[in-house]
Amino acid sequence: MPSLPIYFDYQATTPIDKRVLEAMMPYLTTHFGNPHSVEHAFGWQAGAAIEVARKQIAQLIGADTSEIIFTSGATESNNLALKGMAYAAYPQKNHIITVVSEHECVLACARSLEDAGFKVTYLSVDHDGLIDLEALENAIHDKTSLVSVMAVNNEIGVIQNLEKIGEICRKKQVTFHTDAAQAVGKIALDVSAFNIDALSISSHKIYGPKGIGALYLKKDTPIIALFDGGGQENGLRSGTLSPALCVGMGTACAVAQKDRLQDNIHIDKLSQYLLNEIISKLGCAHLNGSLDHRFLGNLNFTFKGIKSDLLVANLKDVALSTGAACSSASAKSSYVLSALGLTKQEIASSLRIGIGRMTTQEEVTFGADYIIKTVKNLT
Repeated sequence: MPSLPIYFDYQATTPIDKRVLEAMMPYLTTHFGNPHSVEHAFGWQAGAAIEVARKQIAQLIGADTSEIIFTSGATESNNLALKGMAYAAYPQKNHIITVVSEHECVLACARSLEDAGFKVTYLSVDHDGLIDLEALENAIHDKTSLVSVMAVNNEIGVIQNLEKIGEICRKKQVTFHTDAAQAVGKIALDVSAFNIDALSISSHKIYGPKGIGALYLKKDTPIIALFDGGGQENGLRSGTLSPALCVGMGTACAVAQKDRLQDNIHIDKLSQYLLNEIISKLGCAHLNGSLDHRFLGNLNFTFKGIKSDLLVANLKDVALSTGAACSSASAKSSYVLSALGLTKQEIASSLRIGIGRMTTQEEVTFGADYIIKTVKNLT
């Protein structure tokens, strides 16, 4: 019997890897210097550690160290990318393109830009959660400055074709941004090969600490800062950086680069077992989103005829989610599942199961059996 409750919510956040915590500890205790204090050794030590972390992040995605900007997380990175690049191209270009199933912070940025007078095209997705590449290409015109498409969807785990999207954007000479919070460290990413101009990263999705993220910004990409201050991070993100958080994120990226293939073998095996068990033993269960183009550690199921909030209430021994944690302040129905064509009743019967690096076979075996029995008891 595994220790209860079992954590099945890896898309909301991940536990800090022990290697990450060990790397952070000196910068929470003895190495407490301000990294921007350039007059003495305490500052030099902290500043040097941040530059190592910056390099570790860059190496994971195939970027140059100078192209990494530290932020407070993917939400800030997305805001800086979308607003900063859109305003930099305005008024010559006033049109951006994104997708109806993007993370709420991207959609909120798009609505904010609309309120400021920009035109926004929201691409639809098919039943698998994938965009139509021809529709994307046709939507780009001479006033388009930016395309923003999420790499791996946070609710359903679907992977968009970043390489093809990058090819289209490069051919059409528009900037390509991707929210890669759920992708970095999980799928192979190369910003040069995929023609990505800007990419958002979140530390706490890759076994690092909360409160820190990064934006990859290709050299010479036009962008303006969103707030003013001391001019840190190439003038794009003023404020004193936390050496401990930066070191934690850098170490998390270094671990991900070393262990990604091993992690994926482990996660795919456990996820496939869970998927097979639930689909084969529950006739009411349906997997949402493409099976072929997805990160398997994210499994979103509809259990027809059972309200997901009732199901979660009866699954007290497992921690899982009925939607996106970042949108939990709102009780609105999932717009991502709605975009796939699910009815309100089906959406209300859906939940997400997340599996990660620390998940064990014992936990998945228990969890699958527990979920199956609970669903059967409620039908």
